[in-house]
Amino acid sequence: MTRLRLGTRGSPLALWQAHHVRDRLAALHPALEIEIVEITTTGDRNLSQPLPEIGAEGLFTKEVEEALLDGRIDAAVHSCKDVPTQLPAGLALAAILERVHGGDVLISKARATLAELPSASVLATGSLRRRAQLLHYRPDLSIVNLRGNLNTRFRKFHASDWAGMILAEAGVVRLAMQHEITERISTDVLLPAVGQGALAREARADDGGTRRLVAPLQHAETADAVAAERAFLHHLRGGCQVPVGALATVAGERLRLQGVIASLDGKSLCRGALEGARTQAQQVGVALAEQLLARGARAILDAIRAV
Repeated sequence: MTRLRLGTRGSPLALWQAHHVRDRLAALHPALEIEIVEITTTGDRNLSQPLPEIGAEGLFTKEVEEALLDGRIDAAVHSCKDVPTQLPAGLALAAILERVHGGDVLISKARATLAELPSASVLATGSLRRRAQLLHYRPDLSIVNLRGNLNTRFRKFHASDWAGMILAEAGVVRLAMQHEITERISTDVLLPAVGQGALAREARADDGGTRRLVAPLQHAETADAVAAERAFLHHLRGGCQVPVGALATVAGERLRLQGVIASLDGKSLCRGALEGARTQAQQVGVALAEQLLARGARAILDAIRAV
């Protein structure tokens, strides 16, 4: 193969990610011609509704995956947190890059931390996961919906009277906006989305040439951690309509997974952790999901799905 077409969303962050992958691949394969193909997704087109109200999985991946399946591109570049746990038939994750900055951050106008914000302060986020955990930690806060790419979110924030907004640290750092960060929020307060901070390469399952080109980008520890997180989410049948967070960390041949499920109003929250062998990453994810379901998460999920 002498040419590779990388599909991506067209937001500044998505393009940063695609160019990062292109540069990594170019260093590995100097003779390879790499083209970046921008694709608009449902999530990009519909910026007026909160994500849970749009109601479909793959809001930021579906159209990119369709281009992959019909041969318009050879590989896709995604934020791993956007990739549904059930891939379309014929597609596979070809590589998971090393995770960096996996948590969430607070951007605060008064440079106050989450604990320091006055009662009734308004925080903005587009994530049910963040909303639910924030309200559990600080039920006195007011949470408003915020959509758009990172630059749009900063523009809306600075034009508002909101006290702060919550974003994924990885995106803020990748677009060189880290000077805006007030606080890196502890994962004891706010567990991130499944796969947050990691980049995923997706390819056709039967395209051995592309998969071999991309395979050296795989970071084994991150891939095992993400496998545990995705198994946890898949077993819970979670998605953007369900406030689920998870984070796995790897030490040697052991893996530790933390997970949380919360009610939409944050009043009920079920959280736990489980350790196991890295070679059993998916089994650890399923086992933790089962533990939390038995401890009250099933009732939380049933109530959310009944709404």
